Amino acid sequence: MSTVTLIGSRLAEPGTEFVYQGEADGCAGCPYRSQCLNLSEGTKYRVTDVREKAQTLECAMHDGGVRAVEVEPAAVEANVPSKGAFAGSKASLQGPCPYVECPSHEYCEPDGVEFDEEYRIREIRGDPPHDVCHLDRSLELVELDVDD
Repeated sequence: MSTVTLIGSRLAEPGTEFVYQGEADGCAGCPYRSQCLNLSEGTKYRVTDVREKAQTLECAMHDGGVRAVEVEPAAVEANVPSKGAFAGSKASLQGPCPYVECPSHEYCEPDGVEFDEEYRIREIRGDPPHDVCHLDRSLELVELDVDD
């Protein structure tokens, strides 16, 4: 189900993904607050449509103003423990990883999910992009369903 919200006009393109971070200091007193602050904090979203006839509104946070768009929660690709990982099962992240240069780091610490939460696996993607896990974890790259 899509939600209409306002985002920075530079981000207002179908397919753009972002993690909603909540209210910023510059939002105080804004007349458009209710249209901008209507998403779930910490959730990753994908722009599905841009309202073409909507005007660009001035914004204290976005120098190019904001535009009306439709967004939906986006699935998150993540590395989860291989044991018990199959489509439809639930999994959680293994925990933080200090190896930021690793090609799998963005999947071990993906935006839009929390370490202490369980998420349903939507799809198995296969082997992670790394050759060796420096923490000796046995991982599977999956797509998590975050709006369960």
